[in-house]
Amino acid sequence: MNDIQPDDPAGPPRHRTPAAHGWQRWLPGIGMLREYQPGWLPKDLVAGLVLTAMLVPVGIAYAQASGVPGIYGLYATIVPLLAYALFGPSRILVLGPDSALAAIILAVVLPLSGGDPLRAITLASAMALVSGLVCIGAGLLRLGFITELLSKPIRYGYMNGIALTVLISQTPKLFGISVDSTGPLRDIMTLGQALLDGQANWVAFAVGAGTLALILLLKRFERLPGMLIAVVAATLVAGSLDLAASHGVKVLGALPQGLPGFAFPWLQASDLVTVLVGGCAVALVSFADTSVLSRAYAARSRSQVDPNQEMVGLGVANLATGLFQGFPISSSSSRTPVAEAAGSRTQLTGVFGALGVALLLLLAPNLLEHLPNSALGAVVIAAAIGLFEFKDLKRIYRIQRWEFWLSMTCFIGVAVLGAVPGIGLAVVVAVIEFLWDGWRPHYAVLGRVDGIRGYHDISRYPHARLVPGLVLFRWDAPLFFANAELFQNCIHEALAQSPTPVRRVVIAAEPVTSVDVTSADMLIELDHSLRAANIELRFAEMKDPVKDKLLRLEVLEHLGNDIFHPTIGTAVDAYLEEHSVDWTP
Repeated sequence: MNDIQPDDPAGPPRHRTPAAHGWQRWLPGIGMLREYQPGWLPKDLVAGLVLTAMLVPVGIAYAQASGVPGIYGLYATIVPLLAYALFGPSRILVLGPDSALAAIILAVVLPLSGGDPLRAITLASAMALVSGLVCIGAGLLRLGFITELLSKPIRYGYMNGIALTVLISQTPKLFGISVDSTGPLRDIMTLGQALLDGQANWVAFAVGAGTLALILLLKRFERLPGMLIAVVAATLVAGSLDLAASHGVKVLGALPQGLPGFAFPWLQASDLVTVLVGGCAVALVSFADTSVLSRAYAARSRSQVDPNQEMVGLGVANLATGLFQGFPISSSSSRTPVAEAAGSRTQLTGVFGALGVALLLLLAPNLLEHLPNSALGAVVIAAAIGLFEFKDLKRIYRIQRWEFWLSMTCFIGVAVLGAVPGIGLAVVVAVIEFLWDGWRPHYAVLGRVDGIRGYHDISRYPHARLVPGLVLFRWDAPLFFANAELFQNCIHEALAQSPTPVRRVVIAAEPVTSVDVTSADMLIELDHSLRAANIELRFAEMKDPVKDKLLRLEVLEHLGNDIFHPTIGTAVDAYLEEHSVDWTP
């Protein structure tokens, strides 16, 4: 039965991805072909042709921004699109070289290659292999959830940092100046000195600045391929006026003719650690970006995308490009909207785009020989500008100031330390942020509030009535090594603040979702100290899986099996009855 729903005239086709079984679940492209509708073919073909015109200059520009010759940007465009069409779950994403990865690749390639282009592409290809293997392994292990550790403020921070790094690294190209990138701050100083020394080529700057202005001007017209129009215009101006010969404007030159061939990137032992770290950083950033973009377009098309399969598809695309003279790739937030606006319906758009680039290399390699380097720099700068996020950061500053400064920390880390260390800092900060709520969680002593059912935090209801001799203590987090000591200290603090001598402590354990060995041993120690003071320890509303863990961790051998109550109310009733306390709930 065909489960494709009628197309929405205003948007992409709505569909539900059918459940695949066996080997077919790893090849979503096969399922797409089986339900392909003939009416989609003209739309996918036209969208592919429009996409081809954009893929070429962008691929070349991002290759140069990544520290490798421009031709490899086209290789890194063709191969991933074909691989993702078969293994990728999203019907709309366009994969290829991306500005978000350029600074990371450049940070690894530039200091190790020594200016040798063949060594540069070997290093970059090896990074793609590492990134691909990491993504595939994580997808097979069903670790697609890990990008959820990167909160929105942290993502904004590292993306803003990467955007600034890319923008600064490409600015010298606008002036026709060659600068060996050594980090954003030093690049600014080097550029300033070069301008003072009169090294700028103002004709190249006029072409680059004009290209950038045209791209930004046409950006408001979503259905116009602004980058394509600007690049074509710059190429025609440079070619017709022969700016390379008359004014020394650097141009792309003729492309090598032919398609990428298989080449395994053999590394020197001294490069291995740096490439591994860079490849892992690329894997994290590319999947974080891809997962966000994939989820956004899945929501628009009313479909579902498996994040684990998304990781596998991205990994296979990186692995393939690494074996065919490419470099790390990601999804594109600039080319994907172009494909959608051009009418794309499925990943055949990407296939047609890849075939278009391949035909260009085979049949017309001289078509872009007059494309100015300053125009390519403008393309990358325009894309980097689109990566900046300020509006939502203003909202975050207003409603949650500490998360805003968390974002700023990640931004400064990337901008000052560089892309790879900065991304590492972002990951560390993300993990700390993830653990913080569990490390120092909210807790409360509970009492009865007249007119409100249940038991509530006495810090919010100061007039709540306490049960004489009973402490009801709620802990709003899992129990684990980082908060076990705090939990114990908070219990003793609650006992010390009780207005009556305490006979029993009841832990309202519904929020406690897990325990570990450290916290289990702490509970045994706590029980011993309470018994020495003639105080009983009980639990209410504890989940069965947590009880199972307490049994497996041998806690119940020390505390007994009669310490659990199904609700706080039954725990209070049991205490009142067993100790003959006269108190009305």
